[in-house]
Amino acid sequence: MQSEERVEAIRALLSKQLNPTVLEIEDDSAAHAGHKSAGGAGHFNIKLASSQFEDKTLIQQHRLVYAALDEMMESDIHALSIQVVT
Repeated sequence: MQSEERVEAIRALLSKQLNPTVLEIEDDSAAHAGHKSAGGAGHFNIKLASSQFEDKTLIQQHRLVYAALDEMMESDIHALSIQVVT
């Protein structure tokens, strides 16, 4: 999967699962080029807000994001930075 395709797939999954009011996705893979452990998967920074995060701890919020992206975590996403905004 190409970089733009990964970003759009991430956007689609998060939109479907979390219905975010804010969603920004940055592909930071180029800054990590050559990392053997990445195995071709990407590095992404995500900034988002969702009503599903209300009354949840930061860990619970991050778990919701990881659950939404579960199908991509094994092969398409190597590293994920999550910033939750309210």
